[in-house]
Amino acid sequence: MSENRDGLGYVPASKIGSELLFDVISSAYECQSLIVTTNLPFENWTEVMSSERRTGATLDRLTHRCHILEASGQSYRLRDAKRRKQTTHSSGSGAKSKQ
Repeated sequence: MSENRDGLGYVPASKIGSELLFDVISSAYECQSLIVTTNLPFENWTEVMSSERRTGATLDRLTHRCHILEASGQSYRLRDAKRRKQTTHSSGSGAKSKQ
């Protein structure tokens, strides 16, 4: 079984939320696969986890025996949104309404 948390770090977690996230990561540690996606560098995780000590323990468990994949470039979601917007505008630009 694997877990997927999409976009960690967009909103700072409450104390209870960060404790629960730590519990999920600790429970999965060396027992399950875990995928975490974020745009937040490790040095800024304290903003999400609300405690340097909890952040250190969380990152210790996440980064031990892991593969870190760093992606650069434009977001796929942003690129698709821009493409959809451009398609909508270009398809509607030649139409004239009858009134």
